[in-house]
Amino acid sequence: MRSLLFALVSAAVLAVVAPASAKDKLTIYTYESFTADWGPGPVVKKNFEAECGCEVDFVSVADGVALLNRLKLEGGSTKADLVLGLDTNLTAEAKATGLFAPHGPVSNVDVPGGWSDDTFVPYDYGYFAVVYDTESLKEPPKSLKDLVEGDPNQKIVIEDPRTSTPGLGLVLWMKSVYGDKAAEAWSKLKGRVLTVTPGWSEAYGLFTKGEAPMVLSYTTSPAYHMIEDKTDRYQAASFAEGHYLQIEVAGMTRHGAENPLAQEFLAFMTGPGFQDAVPETQWMYPAGKMDKPLDPVFDRLVEPAKTLIFSSDDVAANRKAWVDEWLGVMSK
Repeated sequence: MRSLLFALVSAAVLAVVAPASAKDKLTIYTYESFTADWGPGPVVKKNFEAECGCEVDFVSVADGVALLNRLKLEGGSTKADLVLGLDTNLTAEAKATGLFAPHGPVSNVDVPGGWSDDTFVPYDYGYFAVVYDTESLKEPPKSLKDLVEGDPNQKIVIEDPRTSTPGLGLVLWMKSVYGDKAAEAWSKLKGRVLTVTPGWSEAYGLFTKGEAPMVLSYTTSPAYHMIEDKTDRYQAASFAEGHYLQIEVAGMTRHGAENPLAQEFLAFMTGPGFQDAVPETQWMYPAGKMDKPLDPVFDRLVEPAKTLIFSSDDVAANRKAWVDEWLGVMSK
């Protein structure tokens, strides 16, 4: 009787303490600007949780390259179900880790050049650009050559290619234009670099505080200021050689392949619940289906004369050497 009484009391206590049903959980590794209050993360989390009846747990790091570095350190012990925030410059290297699983059929995807990758799914795209303050810089550079050879008193803030996808993007942009002479170009540009930040958020923050008249960002960045700040003050410079393309992606880990929510999120990611948030929180172009049209401001943005991009395999084979080349110049 005592044992039975104890069992009944214990059951009653557990019924009060334990939740009626624990929600299923999806863990997504991403970068800080995605999960910021002003980023798409909060909207995406709310919309997906309403659809799945689950809990989304975002784990964020500074930027996309740092994201891959963390995943490599964790290896097979990672708790990530999905990694959101790599780009096509990193996908071959990410696949080579063996930590990602192929996804199932995904529809509604539309990016420049088309898409056929069976491991990663795109959620946005954009073009790297030099964004400048029209009140501080009356004559912006009209080409990468102008930027490299311009007045060293007119500074630019750039990001570190070892931790940041925009920083890596600039290395690839320089390499695609200058080729074997990239080191010489970096030597000339070095005098214009005010500082190198770990990620995009730090760089853009310094720029908007007036620390430098230029920053490495995106052709779409001015849309934020035109829509949110109601100002045309910040603009992207159109470069004659063209602009380097970035396509951002998400991938399901081997760990996440055992969680049905991971596959469900990838399908959700290409639809309106995610994509409607991209243009005016991520400030990039949507890679999937939207239910609402783009703000007309996007028609006023720089349209690259030429799209520059290396294959992911080329980047994987050469990234270390090209970043070391950059580091060798910048650290002198």
